[in-house]
Amino acid sequence: MGVFEAIVVYTGAWWLIFLPTLSAGQTSQRDAGDVVPGTEGGAPTQVSWLVKLLIPTIGAAFATFLLGLALHMRWLDFMISRG
Repeated sequence: MGVFEAIVVYTGAWWLIFLPTLSAGQTSQRDAGDVVPGTEGGAPTQVSWLVKLLIPTIGAAFATFLLGLALHMRWLDFMISRG
C-alpha cells in the first residue's frame, strides 16, 4: 500500500469511526432538565471534544496499520482469482 492509499484508508476509517462517536455518551438538554432558551431540547449539554477526536484518530491509525500489515504479509491473496 502506497502513501496515497494509506491516506485514503485512514481518512475513510477516521470518518467511519468519528460519526458514530459523536452521539455516543451524550446527554440531551431535555434529559438533563436544563433546556437553554432558544436552543433545541435534543442538543447535548456538554461535548468532550478531546475524547471525540482522540478515539477516531487512534482507531483509524490502528485500522490502517492492520490493513497495511495484511497487504504486506499477503494474507488477502486468497481473494485474488488466478486463472
